Amino acid sequence: MKKRKLSKNIIFKSVGLFAGLLLLFLFYFFGVKSTVKNDSLFEVAKGASVSAIASQLQDYGLIDSIPMFKIAVRGNGGKIQTGKYEIPEGTSVWRIARMFATGDIATVTVVVPEGLTVKQIKQLLLDTPTLTGSVECGKGTDLPVCDLHDGDLFPDTYKVARGTSRLAFLDLMRKKMDDTKAVWEKTGRMMPKQLKNWNDIITLASIVQKETPKASEMPIVASVYLNRLEKGMRLQADPTVVYAITNGVGDMQGAPLLRGHLKVESPYNTYVRYGVPPAPIANVGMDAIKSVLQPADTNYLFFVADGNGGHKFSKSYEEHMKNHANWRKIKNSK
Repeated sequence: MKKRKLSKNIIFKSVGLFAGLLLLFLFYFFGVKSTVKNDSLFEVAKGASVSAIASQLQDYGLIDSIPMFKIAVRGNGGKIQTGKYEIPEGTSVWRIARMFATGDIATVTVVVPEGLTVKQIKQLLLDTPTLTGSVECGKGTDLPVCDLHDGDLFPDTYKVARGTSRLAFLDLMRKKMDDTKAVWEKTGRMMPKQLKNWNDIITLASIVQKETPKASEMPIVASVYLNRLEKGMRLQADPTVVYAITNGVGDMQGAPLLRGHLKVESPYNTYVRYGVPPAPIANVGMDAIKSVLQPADTNYLFFVADGNGGHKFSKSYEEHMKNHANWRKIKNSK
């Protein structure tokens, strides 16, 4: 009887040991062992079979066993999503299958600064190698609305799949601005009495955006322009002249703005035209929009650079000229 019990114990222990070794074997070969020697980018093409993907992975040296990859795929639900994947050095076959199953595709972060024109944004996207395709739309492209204007796009930091088309990216920016407008409409369409509609809001916000990079100053700058509109004064905003003389590029590329430029005939030149320009001169962020919808309560009518990245504000022309003289001294001393 004791011998039988001893034999059963030995058998149980042997089975347990074998099972433990098997689990250890499976854990190592599926979850630890890796043939990925360097960080790699791998694309799962649309419609590709598991066998074809496995063969590619083996050809690229990312796995060493096609059957084990197929088992790993089945273990992760048998699903593989298309896209480009960043496979880090040392990634196991199980982790690769898991990435494919969950769609853990490679992403890139693209920062679009506030205050750029559509032309500048398109060039920025063309200079971003992780995006693909053209920025000019046509029939059957990723941008349903081909006629983009300044003010239609929402500058922000975007995280998108590597290889996203530039037109799809532009459409993403357009939709975000559309969503911003929709929120404004749903919350009562409130705006300063000097403005008539959303176009006026974004147009004035674009001027504010170009005048100051400081979010804390934007409501004050907005109040200056709204006060001038209230009094029937011209806005006399330099960025509108820049927009006019650069044909909508919005960048003087280091060239100075001269007194003669202020007389250029253009519907955007607020030195010769009253009211807000007919359309925005740049694409704006939320701070600039909020500054127009919720401007500071001031009596300021003028402002000039203070030499420290900000501005000096004044209520009278005489005070403004004093501030202007101080700014010239600071500028000439540099």
